[in-house]
Amino acid sequence: MSHLTDDQVALQLQDLNGWQQEGNAIVKTYKFHDFVEAMSFMNQVAFHAEKLEHHPEWSNLYNIVQVKLTTHDVNGITSHDIRLAKRMEQILQPKRF
Repeated sequence: MSHLTDDQVALQLQDLNGWQQEGNAIVKTYKFHDFVEAMSFMNQVAFHAEKLEHHPEWSNLYNIVQVKLTTHDVNGITSHDIRLAKRMEQILQPKRF
């Protein structure tokens, strides 16, 4: 697997609101209503990250979750990072019945 070019990353980030490239990673800070909501988000993401076998670098401080996605094996951003970022955004979408 090879990393994406900067142009490929920029193109993918157009569809990922709030995500930015920082060096060899993409990053985003999420702000939630409270700690429970932040942890709920992290738990949901954890199940998907495990299925993808691609795990985020992240931190939580009360209602703030900071996420950094990179693929260490290639020292860059890959489709795995984009896929996990898109899944995180889907988790936050309101449920439609």
